[in-house]
Amino acid sequence: MAKLDLDFVRAQFPAFEVPSLQGQAFFENAGGSYTCRQVIDRLHRFYTERKVQPYAPYTASSLGGAEMDEARTRLSAIMGIDADELSFGPSSSQNTYVLAQAFAQWMKPGDAFIVTNQDHEANTGPWRRLAERGFEMREWKINPDTGHLDPADLANLLDDKVRLVAFPHCSNVVGEINDVAAICELVHEAGAVACVDGVSYAPHGIPNVADLGADIYLFSAYKTYGPHQGIMAIRRDLGMTLPNQGHHFNADCLYKRFTPAGPDHAQVAASAGMADYIDALYAHHIGGEAATVAKGAAVHDLMRAHEVELLQPLLDYASAKNSVRLIGPSDAALRAPTVALALQSGAEAAAADLAAHGIMAGGGDFYAGRALRAMGVAADKGVLRVSFVHYTSKDEVDRLISALDQVV
Repeated sequence: MAKLDLDFVRAQFPAFEVPSLQGQAFFENAGGSYTCRQVIDRLHRFYTERKVQPYAPYTASSLGGAEMDEARTRLSAIMGIDADELSFGPSSSQNTYVLAQAFAQWMKPGDAFIVTNQDHEANTGPWRRLAERGFEMREWKINPDTGHLDPADLANLLDDKVRLVAFPHCSNVVGEINDVAAICELVHEAGAVACVDGVSYAPHGIPNVADLGADIYLFSAYKTYGPHQGIMAIRRDLGMTLPNQGHHFNADCLYKRFTPAGPDHAQVAASAGMADYIDALYAHHIGGEAATVAKGAAVHDLMRAHEVELLQPLLDYASAKNSVRLIGPSDAALRAPTVALALQSGAEAAAADLAAHGIMAGGGDFYAGRALRAMGVAADKGVLRVSFVHYTSKDEVDRLISALDQVV
């Protein structure tokens, strides 16, 4: 496999050229990544040349609409799904909320659904509210010591009453990569729908959703080097079965059924820049002709290999530090580089101390209070979270470890 050319990668991100960010190492990527140049250029072009109502017959309008369609077509191809199975919304949280309304209308009295306590609240809360509609909620619980979700525990919760299982590809504090394909197979054997929150995984390589077997897969463009949009993949037969949540005259259009309000035209169009970026990485590192889904898979593997190499020393350091409790696996191959550390002191204060060392990180519960409580982390202390992606350098990780040694 080709090795990631970090100089080329960082040249695609204007943030690394900004004077005010020089000397600052960015370890808050789980909250939102830097935006790649390709997205910024497309957003600027749309706002300056095509900021009109799209899909009208005049040139500026037709070009704007075509670029919106391009974003959907190219991103869906990377994910291994059809173009109309991908839709945009203002955020993944909003997309989940709309989906929950559809399921509330579709489910019948006596039906049950399953959620986990490993999830981010914004993506589990809307499902949990189904209990207020009279549906039975069952919770798939993490191991309180490791944060692991055991599929055997899920199997014990499944029966013919369960209509939906909502779970994360990867937790934003535990970091462990769940075996989505195996879990989806269990869910489908029980006759239920598998909804996967991919917000914390997709920044490390957009997955092939078809291969995973997910019926619904959600992630955030602003965490995958793009604009502030939520992206949702939904299997066509499921999407056309669930009650329409959009305008009645859009009921026959799958990608409009779960977008009650009009989409942000400029941001949808700019999302094609995410595909441009993946193409640029593929062309530079590998080259040659390949199907779009194969290019996406190759870039995914490039990103992951670089991240795993940089992550293991950080995990080794945290595991050996007596004053730190590493949340989640200590093997970099099993997790994303989103690392939560429970400290003896308050996490927010530690993040402020790191800032003085040029380390941009955060402290708190990161909307994952249920997972942290289940693992015995004090609410008033929270966790220090340091998260990175493929554009992070070894030097930055070394600086982080050095700064942590002084702060914690």
